[in-house]
Amino acid sequence: MRHLTRRAALALGAGSAAITLVGWNGGAFATPQAAADDIAKFTGGATPEKGKISIELPEIAENGNTVPLSFAVDAPMTGTDYVSDVLVVAEGNPNPGVATFHFTPLSGKAEAATRIRLATTQNIVVVAKTSGGKFYTGQKLVKVTIGGCGG
Repeated sequence: MRHLTRRAALALGAGSAAITLVGWNGGAFATPQAAADDIAKFTGGATPEKGKISIELPEIAENGNTVPLSFAVDAPMTGTDYVSDVLVVAEGNPNPGVATFHFTPLSGKAEAATRIRLATTQNIVVVAKTSGGKFYTGQKLVKVTIGGCGG
């Protein structure tokens, strides 16, 4: 039986803390392919039509920890034709799926505003699903600087 030394216990604790902070994937950023896979899962493999989505994001985000995002989908919100779900994907985050919003005809409009966290400069993709099974998409590039220094 081997005894755990104090040095080994500290190393084990530090390693566990690093995994907790960075994550199991080693902190690797997602690829555009991983983001595309999330979108394909959301759409069931259908190709979204470009347009009908307006996205408000800053061109340059000085603080990637809190980036304001708002979107609006130009679509009817009637009892038989409405936007039911909206997926927000960040192509360069460790986990590309940022948020999913659910709407009903009672929502009145398919729009939302929130703040998101971005790991690096990347495209933000918004995909809307209608009750009739149509999909619309839009995207915008956000440059994330380090400490507001333009890096």
